[in-house]
Amino acid sequence: QVQLVESGGGLVQAGGSLRLSCAASGRTFSSYRMGWFRQAPGKERTFVASIGWSGGITSYADSVKGRFTISRDNAKNTIYLQMNSLKPEDTAVYFCAARDPRYTAFGSWGQGTQVTVSS
Repeated sequence: QVQLVESGGGLVQAGGSLRLSCAASGRTFSSYRMGWFRQAPGKERTFVASIGWSGGITSYADSVKGRFTISRDNAKNTIYLQMNSLKPEDTAVYFCAARDPRYTAFGSWGQGTQVTVSS
């Protein structure tokens, strides 16, 4: 299992950008599929983006395609979420998650970082 710590959240105006980071501990980080999820107030946690172990396969929620980019640096045990053209509806707590290749679900989660987009 890996431990995850997110950073980079904050307050930004609509149309602005933020980059989230997620630092992972654990020797097997490079084998894990990594993802970002978000949870808005009063709503369920939803998928935002994910990235394969090599960084070559990415997946995005329709709501963020073309605006968000997920990437990873296995040498630094870190993944990133570059968020551009932010909208008020992107306001949420953003969570980093890791999926052990032996399993089908994301089993390790960070504590979350708040992103607030003002109109």
